[in-house]
Amino acid sequence: MDSPYIVSARKYRPTTFDSVVGQQSLTDTLRNAIRTGKLAHAYLFCGPRGVGKTTCARIFAKTINCLNPTTDNEACNECESCKAFNEQRSFNIHELDAASNNSVDDIRTLIQEVRIPPQIGRYSVYIIDEVHMLSAGAFNALLKTLEEPPSYAIFILATTEKHKVLPTILSRCQVYDFQRITITDIVSHLQNVARKEGIEAEEEALGVVAKKADGGMRDALSIFDQLVAFCGNKITYQQTIDVLNILDTDYYFRMASAALKGDVTQVLLLFDEVLQKGFDAGQFVVGLESHLRDVLVSKDAQTLPLLETAESVRAQYMEQARQCPAQWIYKSLDVLNDCDIHYRTSSNKRLVIELGLIKWCGLVMQTTTAQPSAQAADQQGPVKPAAQTAAPTVSRPAAPQPAAQPKPSMPSIPSLPTIPSIHPTAQASSIPAQTAAPATPSISGGQRNPFTKDQFKDAWIGLKRHFRGEERLLAIMSAGKPVLDGEKVQVSVSNPWQKEELQRVQDDMHTFLRKTLGNDHIEVEVTVNESLKADTAYTPEEKMKRMMKEHPELAAFRQSLGLIIE
Repeated sequence: MDSPYIVSARKYRPTTFDSVVGQQSLTDTLRNAIRTGKLAHAYLFCGPRGVGKTTCARIFAKTINCLNPTTDNEACNECESCKAFNEQRSFNIHELDAASNNSVDDIRTLIQEVRIPPQIGRYSVYIIDEVHMLSAGAFNALLKTLEEPPSYAIFILATTEKHKVLPTILSRCQVYDFQRITITDIVSHLQNVARKEGIEAEEEALGVVAKKADGGMRDALSIFDQLVAFCGNKITYQQTIDVLNILDTDYYFRMASAALKGDVTQVLLLFDEVLQKGFDAGQFVVGLESHLRDVLVSKDAQTLPLLETAESVRAQYMEQARQCPAQWIYKSLDVLNDCDIHYRTSSNKRLVIELGLIKWCGLVMQTTTAQPSAQAADQQGPVKPAAQTAAPTVSRPAAPQPAAQPKPSMPSIPSLPTIPSIHPTAQASSIPAQTAAPATPSISGGQRNPFTKDQFKDAWIGLKRHFRGEERLLAIMSAGKPVLDGEKVQVSVSNPWQKEELQRVQDDMHTFLRKTLGNDHIEVEVTVNESLKADTAYTPEEKMKRMMKEHPELAAFRQSLGLIIE
């Protein structure tokens, strides 16, 4: 009769400290404590699932009861105590699952058992798994015994959620924090298991398994068994990503390469292909962020150890890292992070990601823009102000961007008509309404061309268009009508605050009016006239009365139609 099948997580469970994977410092500490005889009465093993907490507790309990330990402080597996443990009939080691035995009565029963000394060996070891599941009453019932147990009793508490354990319990234990097992260690262990089982497995496939396990060896072995059931004696990378429903990393490499070239079409087509394969769009963005993070750490030899992947894939990351400017990666991570945040709250999730990908493709234009040559500067005209220039440039080692892919731009907004200059000498340099005025010329020796009130009225309208971005300033200029006296313009406002607002831009007003009218002797004077407050209309009725006062025909029109003010 064939022997029953045993899953790999149980079959290859470590039985010695040397066989424990990824917890070298902790196992060395426990062995040194056994060697020196400095054993605590209570231990707390905490860490993620599947990293060896319960396994180390069993090995520790078996070793301290071994009658003939080896020179390197391992159990001999030959004495009666070791044989009883291996055959699961030892009365010196007791295990309690706190997830299902978490009441006060369960702890009272345990306390009664503590009074019985060991029959074989020196210690009675009590392993309480998932100890954070104990109720508050059960914790309190355990406190006294945990603090002052019999000399032969040792408690080992194991938990995945250390923060849920009472501080009074923590203070009575030696705490050992187990770390996640690295991808390299998991791949190495899986290769040993595959070799013993006569299975051929590609390193890339085992790397995917290790990454999927997220630092847990038990999860990695369970996934390995699943792949063996599907693939048989040969595990390939393609079969692994198909069984585990994992997106091929090649998509991330191709996506980053297309974005680095600014190829929006290729990026959107690749994203659509990912969706057609049934992958979640949000998880795709998270995976793309992780990929760019791996590319970033691959740029420097000092950060290269942070890249946890198979050796065969590491070279591919380093090659793409040489092509990607660091500044481009920083901005890409920022764009994709914003895309991930907006994805969670958006009702049109696909559109959010597509817009983020388009913005990502546009980053290459910002990071690869070089300073124009002197000849190009002469042909293109003056350089734009610093506030309108692009981000600092970063040279890119790849081929230059083809000219056939210009950066898309938004349609321009039509500008408002400008006020023509009055004098022929000033006509060629009249200022458009949407641009800033030049510096104020000196009055002495300047031009002094005459102008009419109508010409001044047109210039004043152009001045208001010049300040169209400042609504408060426009409201003040509209309320205070200018009075022209020769070359002096007097503007009356209703309070000192309005006066300060106009005086803030008084130099700009001088520059615009002088340039437009061709007269460098125009002066704008702002005065406060509090009587203007009474003339200000606030309510709809006041505004209607003022309009009917200025336009008497409006009253007859309103009466003929029977209009009312709402």
